Amino acid sequence: MALFDKIRGEFIDIVEWLDDSRDTIVWRFPRHENEIKMGARLVVRESQVAVFVNEGQIADAFPPGTYTLETRNLPILSTLKGWKYGFHSPFKAEVYFVSTRQFTDFKWGTQNPVMVRDPEFGPVRLRAFGSYSARVIDGRKLLVELAGTDAQFRTEEVEGYLRQMIVGRLAHALGTANMPVLDMAANQHAMGRQLAEVLTADLAGVGISVPNFTFENISLPPEVEEALDKRSQMGILGDLGQYAKFQAANALENSGGVSEGMGLGMGIAAGQQMAAALKPEQAQRPAQQGPPPLPQQQWFLGVDGERRGPFDPAALAGAGLTPASLVWKAGMAQWAPAGDVPELASLLSSTPPPLPPS
Repeated sequence: MALFDKIRGEFIDIVEWLDDSRDTIVWRFPRHENEIKMGARLVVRESQVAVFVNEGQIADAFPPGTYTLETRNLPILSTLKGWKYGFHSPFKAEVYFVSTRQFTDFKWGTQNPVMVRDPEFGPVRLRAFGSYSARVIDGRKLLVELAGTDAQFRTEEVEGYLRQMIVGRLAHALGTANMPVLDMAANQHAMGRQLAEVLTADLAGVGISVPNFTFENISLPPEVEEALDKRSQMGILGDLGQYAKFQAANALENSGGVSEGMGLGMGIAAGQQMAAALKPEQAQRPAQQGPPPLPQQQWFLGVDGERRGPFDPAALAGAGLTPASLVWKAGMAQWAPAGDVPELASLLSSTPPPLPPS
């Protein structure tokens, strides 16, 4: 009985994989020279695919489900083994379980900056980083192209390959985006979706897809970011001359190379100079004798469907004004003939009539 128990112990009657890791893509069932019993049970759980390999050749692949291994369930393996008449003997075959779940712990980044031509800044260097996910969509292709006979194929073994593919595609995507750098932050989601589609098409030959691709940051060189910060400060302060005077006043007031009294005096003088510079332009003009002239009303003239102007009242008469000419000024609801506007009566009285036809 001991001999028969030993022989039965060499036959495997259940084939399954309970994955207790988070980074295993392919796992080979540890047969250890034992034979799989014909009629054994194969359990393939959700997010798994079981691939049978016979003498180095891929035979059959099983999606999620529970199967009884019989010749009718192993059509290709039955042909390779020569089971033409339903021979029910144990058989030797390598079984690889391939995980088809989504692996979400991949990171990517540009080791070297990517040169792009920005429509506003010209040539600039960009760096970017983010994350992405990968999923096996064809276990057969993955085994043939990447995993091979590895007993435990992990994510770290394919991560370098995927990162090279991403960086290579990223440079082309950023270079041909025709999008200003300052607008890329608002379009990171669309750019990530587009890159995911391109990478999925590129990786179809090895049985991998990229469901999600995310940009976490796109950055410019530090000196360019510093220049943008100064540009923003000047935009807030307004006039460049005022900004320079303000900086000079701060430098003088905070200078440590002069005595406290001299520093105080120079700070007061600089502050007075700055205050004078910040006054409205009208305050710097010399005083005028008498009140300034009243502003003149600006008129627009319509000639042959074309708008001309603006004209002050003195120039309106010389612009071809006639009683039938259409005129308009601020405050009027619509264009009106000049003859219907009382304010222009004095100009029309001095305007000669049109020449008679020749």
